[in-house]
Amino acid sequence: MSTIVVLGVTGYAGGNITSELLDRGHTVVGVARDTSKVTPRERLDVRGGSLYDPAFLTETVQGADVIVVAIHARNADEPDLESAVPALLDAAAAAGARLGVVGGAGSLLVAEGGPRVLDAGFPDEYRPEAEAHARVLDALKSSGTAVDWFYVSPAGAFGSYNPGERTGTYRLGGDVLVTDAAGKSDISGADYAIAFADEIEKPAHHRARFTVGY
Repeated sequence: MSTIVVLGVTGYAGGNITSELLDRGHTVVGVARDTSKVTPRERLDVRGGSLYDPAFLTETVQGADVIVVAIHARNADEPDLESAVPALLDAAAAAGARLGVVGGAGSLLVAEGGPRVLDAGFPDEYRPEAEAHARVLDALKSSGTAVDWFYVSPAGAFGSYNPGERTGTYRLGGDVLVTDAAGKSDISGADYAIAFADEIEKPAHHRARFTVGY
């Protein structure tokens, strides 16, 4: 079993991923600025801190097989996540770990050839976060790193407002939004976590983005 650091353990995606990994027998180091919201579990080591603290980040990821980044790309009291990409890659390289990022759907294409979801009537109130997540992906792609990273874009209607149910099924895509026969783009938190954990256990995407939906 692996040791996996989850940055953002108290968030929607981070919490679901952590639960899935623990259920599979992995050890998780869960990181959050406020750890009071974390429910204790066997093989869960909770640490309070920020990935924007270089010393904390370097120390926390020592011994990790995989580092999962599951935090907002826009933060009110910290820099955008894009600015932390170099430090995250350096920390992953020093630890010899893979880097997995919970991404956004806005940078996906609505169909082959475009446009992006962001450019197809995307709600203004969510645009800053979506654009920031797109910049994180661009930063990873342009980094030239040797670190084995992967970036997982969820379906369009992914979030705590639409938790859904665990079905144990999902479909994967590349850069195009995954939709069902009715044109809906959904994935529950639990099934997104299954896809993320499957990639950790059986790496299939290397320095690449993929997406998941029903």
